[in-house]
Amino acid sequence: MDGTNRADIKAGIKVSIVLKKDQRSGHLTEGTVKDILTNSPHHPHGIKVRLESGDVGRVKEIS
Repeated sequence: MDGTNRADIKAGIKVSIVLKKDQRSGHLTEGTVKDILTNSPHHPHGIKVRLESGDVGRVKEIS
């Protein structure tokens, strides 16, 4: 799953996100979802989440 549908993402699941500073390089950061920050049901660039570590970014892969 690619992380563009909000229904696929729940707090507590493992995901890979791209941080704002890493958007050009595409470097992914792995972690566990703490909060879902995007309100719309779909976003073409990925649903924005906050990880347990405090990092915020858009979901690119769901583990």
